[in-house]
Amino acid sequence: MLDEIHALLDALKLRHARAAVAEQLKAAQKQKTSYSAFLLELLRREHGGQRDRAIARRLKHSGLQEYWTLETFPFHVQKCVDKRLIDELAELDFIDRGQSVVFIGQPAVGKSGLASGIMMKALYAGRRCQAITADALFEELGNSHADRSTRRRLQRLARLDLLLIEEFGFINPLLPAQVNAFFRLMDDRCNRKSTIISTNLGFDEWEKFLGGSALVAALVSRLLQNCKTITFPKDAVKLRNPKLRLPARAQRPSILDAA
Repeated sequence: MLDEIHALLDALKLRHARAAVAEQLKAAQKQKTSYSAFLLELLRREHGGQRDRAIARRLKHSGLQEYWTLETFPFHVQKCVDKRLIDELAELDFIDRGQSVVFIGQPAVGKSGLASGIMMKALYAGRRCQAITADALFEELGNSHADRSTRRRLQRLARLDLLLIEEFGFINPLLPAQVNAFFRLMDDRCNRKSTIISTNLGFDEWEKFLGGSALVAALVSRLLQNCKTITFPKDAVKLRNPKLRLPARAQRPSILDAA
């Protein structure tokens, strides 16, 4: 009978229930579990397994360079960060409001760690997310102009619940076609979908980075209407200091083994 149960579960592609059914049958016989309790536990195993596989797939295709989490961020070291604000963002209500977040500060102060930590929360919650460096984004926008696929690529990026753009401001100069496509992307996302930007540039420096276009002021103005800005002071602690003995790399999430 067990072989037939295995075969049926295989045919239904219920791999997690299939893996657990023998163990659950033995436990049910020993503990005299009711049929409904046995079935409920088997369904829980399948549901949990499918959920973990979905999370693992989202993580693998998220574009995150490092899987930093908010639980491991050294708030005790980087005391300039308002932990209550980060905890509030971690609840993900800002995504439902189409609100954006901009982290401004020098390299190695924890901008990427906080941004990726928030995005990790969103990925585990089932949100559609993508992380990309500004360099890669503008290269993609430039290539799309060359092969006339800009509209299709912008539509894909505009649909994301959360788009994380890292290292904004580290490349220069930009082509007009790249800047125009970026404006279109941000215009599509503003107040509709959430964007997190990690940058070393204050808003007053964006005009120079984006080519001095009059559209920059309009973009910044519209962004600030529905945006949380987290600015690190110039004396913020450099977290890559070996004396701090902080982890150099984020730990690989064990859930990735579920994919």
